[in-house]
Amino acid sequence: MEVMFERVAGLDIGKKSVTVCVRTPRPDGGRHGETRTFRTMTRSLELMRDWLVGQGVTLAAMESTSTYWKPVFYALEERMECWLLNAAHMKAVPGRKTDLLTELAAGVL
Repeated sequence: MEVMFERVAGLDIGKKSVTVCVRTPRPDGGRHGETRTFRTMTRSLELMRDWLVGQGVTLAAMESTSTYWKPVFYALEERMECWLLNAAHMKAVPGRKTDLLTELAAGVL
């Protein structure tokens, strides 16, 4: 059984910035995607969280190297479900050879 989430965000986390892609339903039944980049400073992470909550996001899927995911996870964990995805594992899944944001934009996740 395939699980579908109506409002999701894919986050690609780096040392200095977080790129966030949000997918929400359109009135015509399609999907709307919007991408924004935020710095990793506390105030910027709060702005990111507020934007995601305002979009009605219920699931944030994060891909990160090192421990850069921690501040982002802590900023979001009380407001939505957070998944920390292992980039190596995601690339090993058959048919999923692109990065997380590309998969999210294509509707795979």
